[in-house]
Amino acid sequence: MASLSRHRLSPADTGPALRALRAWTPPDAPSGSLHPGDVGWLLRRDDATVFLWTDTRADARADAQTSARAEGVTTAAPVAVGFLDGPVLRVTTAPDADLGGLAADAEDLLVPGNDATDGLPVPGWEPDTEEPWLVFSWTPEPVSSRAVQVTESDTADRALVHRAAFTGSTLTADHWRTMKKSPAGHLAVETLVRTPAGEPAAAATGWFGGTGRCGLLEPVGTHADHRGHGYGRDAVRGACAALADRGASAVAVLTPASNEAAAALYRSAGFTVVRENLDWTRPGGM
Repeated sequence: MASLSRHRLSPADTGPALRALRAWTPPDAPSGSLHPGDVGWLLRRDDATVFLWTDTRADARADAQTSARAEGVTTAAPVAVGFLDGPVLRVTTAPDADLGGLAADAEDLLVPGNDATDGLPVPGWEPDTEEPWLVFSWTPEPVSSRAVQVTESDTADRALVHRAAFTGSTLTADHWRTMKKSPAGHLAVETLVRTPAGEPAAAATGWFGGTGRCGLLEPVGTHADHRGHGYGRDAVRGACAALADRGASAVAVLTPASNEAAAALYRSAGFTVVRENLDWTRPGGM
């Protein structure tokens, strides 16, 4: 049985977590809650916190082998990566991880109010069958799209599209630059679609998981004033093509099953549903 150690990583220290998630990313669709791109999107925030669980026995071996460096976190074998997404603890585990041990350790993070987990079953908690998430996957194919790659001069418009697409968003160009400068920034591909008049209409951020591994779209949005003209579809397909050009074997995207407009967009872009994900919720919690 593994002996777990939990490490709290600041944005600058997330390299080991990103490498672990890339190693665990399969070719068709993310196997757990988190893809490297989920961490990448989180890193738009200066105060982001990521948790990395390792086997302390591996820590001890690594420390003995690299005592001069004393970097057990970077040399030990990771067994899980997670972060709190509002009240939801999102976790992806190694294929052979001790789920029971991880759930017991995660209780420290699951204080009242943090009443759901995504990717980590907790004994006594219940699957939330009322709010499933659809996991879509796209297989590389020839793509025609009006999307262009986002450059520094497009950053303000990229942020504007996001704010106009998601009510309550406060995303700024500085947030975007913070994300791009993070340890995950080199994994991102970004597309923007403009109207014939040059107004920013839709955008998508794609995340590379590695050659022969599945990429991820997160986030995707269409400006509220420009919906219904296929701009979102073009942004999605442009990001997918960019990921395929880098070597992605597929591209995944997740959306709540209740979001019928988003599901219709992804289907129109060539995605198919490969499974449903269910959160685990505290009885009487959410």
